[in-house]
Amino acid sequence: MFTVFECVAGQHDVRLVLLAALVWLLGSFTLFLLLERSTDCIESRRQFWLAIAAVAAGVGVWATHFIAMLAYDGLLPLRFEPGRTAASAVLAVLFFWAALRVAGRQFGMGSSLAAGLLAAGGVIAMHFAGMAAIVAPAVRLYNWSMIAPAIILVSAAFVAAFASFGRLKGRVRIAVPASLAMFGVLALHYTAMSATTLIPSPVQSLGAIRNANDWLVPVIVAAALGLIASALAGAFLDRMLTDLRGIADATLEGLAIISGGRIVEVNSRLAKLLERSQAELIGTDPARWLIPSDGQPLDATRDRLAEAVIRHENGDERVIEIAPHAVEYRGRSCKVLAVRDLTDRKLAERQIEHLAAHDALTGLPNRTQFSTALDNLASNNKAFALFALDLDRFKVVNDTFGHAAGDQMLCRVAGLLARTTGDTDLVARVGGDEFLIIQHGVTEVSAARQLAQRILDTFAHEMDIAQDPTAVGVSIGVALFPRDARSAAELRHHADVALYQAKEAGRGNACFFDQEMDRHVRKRRELAHELRHVIARDELRLVFQPIVATATSHIIGYEALLRWQHPIHGHVPPQTFIPIAEEVGAIVPIGEWVLRRACEIASRWAEHLSIAVNVSALQFELPSLVDVVEAALRDSGLSPHRLELEVTESVMLRNRVIALATLRRLKRRGVAIVMDDFGTGYSSLSNLQAFPFDKIKIDRSFVAAMEHDEAARSIIRAIVSLGKSLALPIVAEGVETDTQHRLVLEAGCAQAQGYLFGIPTETVTIAPQLHVVGG
Repeated sequence: MFTVFECVAGQHDVRLVLLAALVWLLGSFTLFLLLERSTDCIESRRQFWLAIAAVAAGVGVWATHFIAMLAYDGLLPLRFEPGRTAASAVLAVLFFWAALRVAGRQFGMGSSLAAGLLAAGGVIAMHFAGMAAIVAPAVRLYNWSMIAPAIILVSAAFVAAFASFGRLKGRVRIAVPASLAMFGVLALHYTAMSATTLIPSPVQSLGAIRNANDWLVPVIVAAALGLIASALAGAFLDRMLTDLRGIADATLEGLAIISGGRIVEVNSRLAKLLERSQAELIGTDPARWLIPSDGQPLDATRDRLAEAVIRHENGDERVIEIAPHAVEYRGRSCKVLAVRDLTDRKLAERQIEHLAAHDALTGLPNRTQFSTALDNLASNNKAFALFALDLDRFKVVNDTFGHAAGDQMLCRVAGLLARTTGDTDLVARVGGDEFLIIQHGVTEVSAARQLAQRILDTFAHEMDIAQDPTAVGVSIGVALFPRDARSAAELRHHADVALYQAKEAGRGNACFFDQEMDRHVRKRRELAHELRHVIARDELRLVFQPIVATATSHIIGYEALLRWQHPIHGHVPPQTFIPIAEEVGAIVPIGEWVLRRACEIASRWAEHLSIAVNVSALQFELPSLVDVVEAALRDSGLSPHRLELEVTESVMLRNRVIALATLRRLKRRGVAIVMDDFGTGYSSLSNLQAFPFDKIKIDRSFVAAMEHDEAARSIIRAIVSLGKSLALPIVAEGVETDTQHRLVLEAGCAQAQGYLFGIPTETVTIAPQLHVVGG
């Protein structure tokens, strides 16, 4: 080490030694700076930067070597042979290029070792090739025992440099590897110089060699520093420009820079929008590709951003928005066009607008669009007909076959109505199974009646329940403007009134609004409102009709019948208010009141008399029915076996499983269950099989027809026979004449009920036998 120091201090120009160190310091920093730049680039650009780094490193090492050689101040004059000198530089560049290729991107231990050895080999090869380029009147001798440690040292320094570069972050990632590389190169050079001995030789004259290298130092320094500076500047500019282009290409907007009416720069986003390459667009007039929809030039002053349509060769269209901005580009005032693709947004806006005005399932206009059209027609006093349609059996289809089948049926109905109506008519879906139709230009009922009949006929033809269990029917209510109403809201109401009347009349038909219908509906709604307060106002009362043993005419019990004495309308018939009470849900509290009141009154009768109470199907849907019955029995003290609950078969239709479970719970508590109105509606023997009823009551319609209808008599005999086989007594309702009494007796009916045995009264006369008029 002392020999090396003595060589540097005593035999070299210190200024040039420092200059050599500075050149390689810059060279090594440039090497690792460019190497870092290459790791951020795509592969093709990375290879370019690796080559630049190899040139910078090779020239830097070469310049360092020869500056240090020229710093040698020995007794012998030296010069360098140009060919070998240049070859040594090429050798260094090639070795460094191979080292950087081997290093890869990850700089693991294996790749760092290989790269370090190759780089060190390049430095060593360059050093001795440079030494071979010396022209001097002397013979060169090397002390390899000194050079060998230097070779190991420079190899270790480069291996450590590449390894640390792969592991460090931040500024030290450049500083540490560059310092290690500088130390290795300088150590090798000055150690090798110390181990080199020049022995004078008289073969070559001194005059040709002396002062031959005075020009070489400034040239080498200028060349090396110029190359290194150029590489650094190129890396910086490339990084800046590449990053700027990357940012421009990463934006969602297309960008074009316009100068002199021509495109001078364009990003990849705009090229993609226009389906052209960037090279095709540069140099062209932007008006060739971007034509604003308002017809004004691109650079015209606007209050809002310009929109344009790009039409591609395949017929596709893209809606774009163009925003011009003034910028300075390459020292000149230019304009930037920012082009944004609005196609997806416009499509989404159209979809939102469509959804806002149309039913999502059927695609028909919805309530909002329909109401707007209806209001416009009414406000302009246009003549038209409004149809309100409601699907029959749709709830059954939806509940039985599922919502998917229900949705499919709604779409089918939408298509059917669209085909049946005229081109100018408006069909809308405004609710679950509610549809509305506007028939334009209708001044006479006949035109609306024709459309209504056409709809009914189409449903009858295409909705055959015998072939399709999901088929539905339709009920139609029709009102005409301005004949039936003065406003859109009033017309809607009148169409609903007509629809309600159509459904009341048996469904599957069409009704046209009239004033009498409106009065009927208004009264019905008034009664529905009043029914919610009848208990609090004490307007209900019970009357009792006797049930007798047919053979002896003994009274065996009574049926509780409900009466409503309205303070204004007077007596309201049960057949009028009970369906309304069931429709609005008022039957539940009313039914509980009837049950409690009947049990309370019957508890004061003789023990052999029973009390029959009608129970609505709606009450059976409540889980509290059994508790209500138990509370009525407990509070009144009435024995459960004296209570008979009369139910119709509609109870089984609403929810058969729950209904049967409730009936069994009541029967286990000793309450008798009576099948009421048997023979009408949905009478089914399966219901008699599913539940052990205690009685069967024959509907009064059969009793009324017995005197003149043999078929009615046969039906009653068949029911009685069925009852006997099931050990069920049969009760004949509606017996009003002696002949009817005799016929039901002959038919085998065990019990009877009707005006012949007594009209319903509030007070009950308890007698062992009832004498029948004329009996």
